[in-house]
Amino acid sequence: MSHQHAHHPHDFELPNLTDLGADLLKTTPRQRYIGLARPFIGLALYIFAVWQGWWIITPIIVFFIFVAIVTVTHDVVHGTIGLKDRQADWALFFMGAILMESGHAYRITHHQHHSMFPEEEDPEGYPAKIGLLGAILYGPVFLVRLWLWAFKRRPDQRGWLIIEGAIPLLTLPIGIILWETTPAILWYWSMVIVGSWVYPLLTVYFPHKDYGDTPLTQTHTLRGRIIPAIFLELTYHLEHHLYPQVPSHNLSKLSLRLDPFLEEAGVEPWHVL
Repeated sequence: MSHQHAHHPHDFELPNLTDLGADLLKTTPRQRYIGLARPFIGLALYIFAVWQGWWIITPIIVFFIFVAIVTVTHDVVHGTIGLKDRQADWALFFMGAILMESGHAYRITHHQHHSMFPEEEDPEGYPAKIGLLGAILYGPVFLVRLWLWAFKRRPDQRGWLIIEGAIPLLTLPIGIILWETTPAILWYWSMVIVGSWVYPLLTVYFPHKDYGDTPLTQTHTLRGRIIPAIFLELTYHLEHHLYPQVPSHNLSKLSLRLDPFLEEAGVEPWHVL
């Protein structure tokens, strides 16, 4: 077996995006509109299901709302879908509000994650260091700690952070007061709050599990037909960390072009359905 350094992840040099194809950076107006519309379509489906009394399918609808919002917010945070600064601010606000989260806190901490992982100064990446059980138990405090971290370090964003942080606190009593009239508000609030508790596990621990000390070993990539499609290509986590300027809808295309380089470097994708 060859032990040449060129095939070791520590010494492997990645191609630049010019070599991989500038089309990977492209977002069409249609792709942008679809990405921004998905969460609102999901919310409309939730309201329709409640109106019809189809409570049993509401958790499934909320799951897809989560996927839609995490995907498009990710693209907004990285500036990959063509929004101007003010448009991005409002997109972060509304997308976060649907999930009772702070979009601006996410932007602040996610940029830090990309620049600092796995250093101590990366609060978003912390669950990758505390084991499976730790990541599960960390769920209820994860978003709160990210919000506090962002609030402390970005005084210029505190207006957005305060308004966004108040949304779940104000929605809870409204849902309680209106429970007898319609349980839909409190039920939705409960699902999105509890649903957010899986973030440390699914978006940090599993993608970065057993991380190494190089860009090629600090996170993983999942390959398959069904799972990546369900999660709107967010499973290509390694590709995203290597090329964060590529929008989510082009990550599968990026992965195909990157495969020969990853194989040469000895990187093995995780294969799923």
